[in-house]
Amino acid sequence: MMRKKKRSSITVDDDSTLDVPKSKKTKSSGRPTKSSAQDLHPDSVFVQFLKESGVTLRAGSTANEIAVDQVIFQKRLQQRLRKNPRFPNIIQEFISALETYIEDPERFRNCLLPCVPSSSSQQDTNSGSYQESLVRLLLGIEMLQTLIINILFEKLPEFMFEGVREDGLNVPRLIINQLKWLDRIVDGKDLSSKLMQMVSVAPVEIQRDIITSLPEILEDSQHGDTAKELNGLLQQNTQLAVPILDALSSLNLSSALLSEVREAVMGTLSAVQLEDLPVVVKFILHSISASGPNEVVCDLRKKLELEQCVLPAVLQASQSRMKSKAVSGVPSCSNGQDSVALVLDVIKSAIRFQKTISEAWLKAIENVDESDDHKVVDLLVLFILHSTNANHSRRGAERVLKVKVRKGLIQESLLQKTFKGHAQVMRGYFPSILALAQGLLRSSDCCVVPFGGHMYKQAFTGFDSYCQQEVVGSLVTHACSGVSGEVDMALELLYELVSQRPAEMSQFTVFVKGILDYMDNLTSQQIRRLFHLLSHLAFGQEQHGGHIQDDMHIVIRKQLSSMVPKYKRIGIIGAVMMVGSMGACRNKPEGSQGGTLPKETHRQVMALLELVRSCSESSPEAAALYYDELANLLQTCKLDLLVQAWIGKSVLEDFQEDFVVDLGPDISGPFVFPASVMYNLDDDESQGGIAINLLPLMTQDQQPKTDTTQPAGVKKERRVSPLCLSPFFRLLRLCEEVQHQGDLEEIDALLGCPLILTDMEKVESLSKAEREFLCSLLFYTINWFREVVNAFCKLNDPEMKMKVVTRIQNITYLQSLLQTCLAATPGYTPPQANFDGESAEGMIPSSSIALPKKGKDSSGRKRKASASKNSSGDKSQLKGAADAEDSQQDHPEKESEKEKEKDAKSGVSLSSYWPFFRELDVEALSVLQCGLLSRTLLDTELHSKLKEEVQLGPAELLFMLEDMWRKLDFSLASAPAKKAPFLKSKTDRAVGFAHLQQKNAKEIATCCMELLPTLCTHLENCHNHFQTLLSEHQGVVDAPGVDVKEQQLMCSAYQLLLQVLHTTFSWAGFSGPEHRALLKSALGVLAGRLKEDETDLTLDQLSRHAFEYLQNFRSTVPSLNTALCLTQLLIVLSQYGGSNHRTYREQITSLTRHFLCQEWVTASGEKERGNKYNDALQTLLRYVVTISGSQLYYKSMMAELERAVRKIPPSKQMDSQEVCVCFEKLLTWNLAVRDFHILINLVKMFDSRPVLTVCLKYGRLFLESFLKLGMPLLDYSFKKHKEDVQSLLKTFQLSTRQLHYMCGHSKIRQDTGLTNHVPALKKSLEQFVYRVKAMLTLNHCQEAFWLGNLKNRDLKAVDEEEEESSQLQSEEEV
Repeated sequence: MMRKKKRSSITVDDDSTLDVPKSKKTKSSGRPTKSSAQDLHPDSVFVQFLKESGVTLRAGSTANEIAVDQVIFQKRLQQRLRKNPRFPNIIQEFISALETYIEDPERFRNCLLPCVPSSSSQQDTNSGSYQESLVRLLLGIEMLQTLIINILFEKLPEFMFEGVREDGLNVPRLIINQLKWLDRIVDGKDLSSKLMQMVSVAPVEIQRDIITSLPEILEDSQHGDTAKELNGLLQQNTQLAVPILDALSSLNLSSALLSEVREAVMGTLSAVQLEDLPVVVKFILHSISASGPNEVVCDLRKKLELEQCVLPAVLQASQSRMKSKAVSGVPSCSNGQDSVALVLDVIKSAIRFQKTISEAWLKAIENVDESDDHKVVDLLVLFILHSTNANHSRRGAERVLKVKVRKGLIQESLLQKTFKGHAQVMRGYFPSILALAQGLLRSSDCCVVPFGGHMYKQAFTGFDSYCQQEVVGSLVTHACSGVSGEVDMALELLYELVSQRPAEMSQFTVFVKGILDYMDNLTSQQIRRLFHLLSHLAFGQEQHGGHIQDDMHIVIRKQLSSMVPKYKRIGIIGAVMMVGSMGACRNKPEGSQGGTLPKETHRQVMALLELVRSCSESSPEAAALYYDELANLLQTCKLDLLVQAWIGKSVLEDFQEDFVVDLGPDISGPFVFPASVMYNLDDDESQGGIAINLLPLMTQDQQPKTDTTQPAGVKKERRVSPLCLSPFFRLLRLCEEVQHQGDLEEIDALLGCPLILTDMEKVESLSKAEREFLCSLLFYTINWFREVVNAFCKLNDPEMKMKVVTRIQNITYLQSLLQTCLAATPGYTPPQANFDGESAEGMIPSSSIALPKKGKDSSGRKRKASASKNSSGDKSQLKGAADAEDSQQDHPEKESEKEKEKDAKSGVSLSSYWPFFRELDVEALSVLQCGLLSRTLLDTELHSKLKEEVQLGPAELLFMLEDMWRKLDFSLASAPAKKAPFLKSKTDRAVGFAHLQQKNAKEIATCCMELLPTLCTHLENCHNHFQTLLSEHQGVVDAPGVDVKEQQLMCSAYQLLLQVLHTTFSWAGFSGPEHRALLKSALGVLAGRLKEDETDLTLDQLSRHAFEYLQNFRSTVPSLNTALCLTQLLIVLSQYGGSNHRTYREQITSLTRHFLCQEWVTASGEKERGNKYNDALQTLLRYVVTISGSQLYYKSMMAELERAVRKIPPSKQMDSQEVCVCFEKLLTWNLAVRDFHILINLVKMFDSRPVLTVCLKYGRLFLESFLKLGMPLLDYSFKKHKEDVQSLLKTFQLSTRQLHYMCGHSKIRQDTGLTNHVPALKKSLEQFVYRVKAMLTLNHCQEAFWLGNLKNRDLKAVDEEEEESSQLQSEEEV
């Protein structure tokens, strides 16, 4: 069997019959088909010996015949030669006769072709069906082999340039085939030498045949020398790369020689032709040893330039035209995509079958630390790794891709280049691309989510309809997942695809329409986006999805007719979005009514608007939502002129009729409170002007809704709710802006016009219903002023700016009144202000007393009823701020009682009520740029009478900064864990940000950059204020004569300014290259405050100057929380500093230590206390340990704490009779235990060996001191200070548990340096347990003692068993 297998390699190559030269004819044509060669050479030794041995030579095209078995023939011929009397000379005669015989090309051809069994021996069972050629039979005789090989090599040059014969035979290839798979080679070295000599002179085709056949010809002993020669040949001629590498891969080489050859091949990689590239890569990968694949793969990755395998679009088009004109029978080898596909198949094969190579590719990609160094091959290999069945490769690809995207190293441009150049190749990896995009879009890391979106878009754009369907189906699955961020991104991607490729998306409209079944889980903004894309598809100008128009109308009508508010809200949003698509301005068609819409479309738009209006009239909330949605539509969409005109006209008429009244000499009516005209900013008299009839509307709204019959012929009066005042005005304002290109002259009287209100200061003597009425009146008034600020904040007229600032002063003053009123009205539910979310019942504050810090937000001087003069007095707001600060400074044991008393006096915090205020637009932040505004009042004779000045006071500045910080925190904060603990709210985070959500993060960041100079000015003003204060009072903060309330307001403004800057510069988008210019502009603003003349600075220089600028504020920070904000801001800026990290780290460490050593005193002279102070202290402490990287600092703090507790005087039984002494010692131990707990908790974040050693050592010493000095105090103090003792033990127990976890961790690590401390610490922990039990027994409370078993947890207090089971469960799910 083995013999037959070897012989099968000597076959005639029938594939080379295409290019047969017709000019050549064989010399044997026309001869008889069967004749004996003995007739021509009757006396030839060669012919005679062959015949006697069993082979009959034939002439012409007839094959030679063999009558015996091949082995018998070789044996007989060898015996005749040996037994001949003329031996060994007979051998030379035999060879000479052979040479003479094969001078005829036809005879030579017959000798090279297989023999056939003779007719007499065909029935012989010993004869095989396949016979060797005569030359191979003679090569099997050792005494003839060398001579015959010489003859073959001499004959080979004769046929080198002959090409393929008419009968399809390639004679040079037949000659080479005779040498393959010989049983024994007599002189292998000589054969190898002759072959290589022939390679050096032969044409390329024959060179390839010889080189490819070398592994089948040579013995193993010649493989090394031949490989060296082939290696040298490869350096000289890269055209032979494929056959040489094919031969080298089949040769048996030593590892050193193989490495040498591989390095040489790697050096020629850049010069290899494109069609040869797959073979070269295959050789490199297959020649990698298991010991060192990393270096080889890394080198291969650097030199593999797949970008150069793709022709430009122009050349591709011309090449495709040339191919279409070419002859179809001639194959083309110039297709770069095919070569790239083959290269990737080679890489995929190596990765699949060799784990070391897959790990080497991952490591090579992971080690790239510059975005410019990443190549197309990196993404392609990651897709290959993910497509393999091995879990480790798939997970590794996902991990590396996420890390690279998060760091900004793999960017959208590289993805786009990969899809653009290799879409045909990547089509085969579509399942992996889809899976990776799904994983990125579902990621909790917001930095990688956009890249998943880009992968979806590129896959939809570059692949066929099947892949497009899978992409849309996957995005629909994301949109129905119920995860907020995932749904937002999916809807955004679907809308982009609908906008950019409506024709393709129309095929998948049914899939997208399926999201309508999951609207219960969508927010209002998501519903808005969903109807926007569906309406665009169904009712757009091209109407690719026109077949779902009826379905859309059915869904909208069904939702509008629902009595459930949630579904009616969906119907209103959907209907307005449909109006936006149907009524959008377009090219003017024939037969239109003066606008750009066809008549039928215009009629449908009007009918839909009337339908929504009629369906929403029954509910004030629905009507207000309709007004808000229509206003947003006008702001974001350009409607047809006729549609705009119809909306504007109806809105203006209805607003004047419903909410505006003319002022008469008196205001009378059945009102709950006496009516008066208030907050008038216009100079004319009150009579003859206009006013907002808020109080009459509220009174009417409070009346029972009885259906009184109207006389015949009298139109029934429409009931108007004050709830619609602010939304209706917003719609009116935007209609005016759209119709008059931003000019609000026709409605500017509403900025200064008064409101019909009542005196809202005295609430003590009112009933509960009256107080609730007053609270609602305040909410409506504040929301009206907020919408007025939104409307007129962009006007440049100085007088208008003054009125806008005055309205902000009105808001701050009214908020102070509202705080007082809310404190007296527990359980009150405010009227709804944002209507695209749940009803007001779902947003009721959990507690009427919220964090007191918001108290600083409300201020304003008490206005008279006429409000003819408005100035920024701070008394009311300062009172709230002062109370908020004071409530922080009390002792821990008295904090709760004091807070209750303070809150009862000053009012509640408005932080939990902010969803009930109208949203301020981003444009309103421009008010921060207002400086000192003034105007001259004239008397009747036009003489200057009085000059009035208005400017942003501390209260107004605080109000605007707080709103700005909320917006930045919502739009730019990357993760909830990184948000500042300011104004936490339990309500839905998106409520009150409907307008903000229409802008992306980049637009918000750009707005902040524009306001940075103003923010820096305000920051410098705060700095100068406190610097002046310190210089005037010789550095004493709480000196007599200091305005405490004003200082508290300025302190809060200082902190908020730093928080705003910190949130801005912490935006994750700044880490991407696409926003690098915006980052440089922002840093340039800060740097310019310090270095005004320097331009064209690098990012490092800008970061350094900005850092130095902000560092100058260290001397005036008034509180520890403000110091914490400054530290956090400096840490963020240091991350953009490039190579100066060490300098920044040292400066921040020095600054933080300075803050920790400073004694923080409030303006009232008390030391700062409270939970916020403790949190800030712990955070700064963590920064010191983190940034400095020094364990010495941690050790010194633990040692100092242990020394301090040893100095506490021991307690005696007589101390229990001296309450003051006992309480003072108890307070000292309480503080010590709290500090100990803070230091122990740091181990959760800094679990290095030195920190653990310090903790185990000094933790035991502190515990021993507590047992010796602290426990006797608790024995005597338990009865009189039970709550304080319980609190102390509870805090201390948290620390002892953490020490227990450290002991377990030390045993697991088997670190003798740690375990040496464990026995003594364990003993002290046990003593603590029994000592507490003894203390309880002494005080007759032994039943309160309960002993349990602690679970084994890690240093982060995570249960190891639960963690292991959850990991197993997650693996099973995967």
